[in-house]
Amino acid sequence: MAPSSSWKGYLKLSLVTCAVAMAPAITTRDKTRFNMLNRHTGNRLSMRMIDSVTEEIVERDDQVKGYEHAKGQYTQVEEEDFDAIALESKHTIEMTEFVDEDDLDTLYLGDSHYLMPDDEVAIEAFAVIREAMRSTKVAGVARVTVNKRERWVAVRPRGKGILLTTMRYPYEVRDERQVFDRIGDEKPDAKAVEAMEEIIDQMSGHWDTSWFNDRYEQALGKVLKAKQSGKTIKAAAPEKAKGESNVVNLMDTLRKAIEAEKRSKPAAKKKPSRSKRTAA
Repeated sequence: MAPSSSWKGYLKLSLVTCAVAMAPAITTRDKTRFNMLNRHTGNRLSMRMIDSVTEEIVERDDQVKGYEHAKGQYTQVEEEDFDAIALESKHTIEMTEFVDEDDLDTLYLGDSHYLMPDDEVAIEAFAVIREAMRSTKVAGVARVTVNKRERWVAVRPRGKGILLTTMRYPYEVRDERQVFDRIGDEKPDAKAVEAMEEIIDQMSGHWDTSWFNDRYEQALGKVLKAKQSGKTIKAAAPEKAKGESNVVNLMDTLRKAIEAEKRSKPAAKKKPSRSKRTAA
């Protein structure tokens, strides 16, 4: 069943406008969910908002958002205050710039949504915009207001539709220099890099989502079935970490890794080597 749209409005490129609808590209529907229970009665718990001073329960109609403008002092913000923020992006996704797809910094990319034409009249214009972006290999940059918050978005063709991905503002992204400062500027040994490239070539394959089986979800399902049948669950022995540093002589380790990959990975299932791909 097709997901219901989460936003409806218009996609605009210069003077061309078409009606579109947006639906989340991500779902957590099949993920195992839990409820909080009373351990003694087995009954579900319900959440209550409590006044931090009077300790009285505050009903939903009496709850309001507040912005702390000074220590312990708040400005109350009603829903109509948000509605007073009149932005064109509430109803229109206007692409104002285009960039090469490869220029998109994945660090700034957030949630993805599918964009589709919302009526028969919009289909032709929608398809023209999609195919023009596909042939020129660009992503559109636009703004859209979702959940009362305006976000920058990247607009890219995907299949018969368009993929819209929210982008983070610079203030939401930590400066990498805060983390990477301890790494020196020295270049690694060229032969070691070449050997690592050979390992990467041997391990390279075609993208396949079947790789991403959720082992935790599968193991959790087994535990829940055992609990439901009344079995006693014993804590599993922790697995030994596979990521411990094990390099004494880097080149020796790389040579061993190359040989190990040659034995374990059939060449027929691999992509052409990096050097061959580059030459092509």
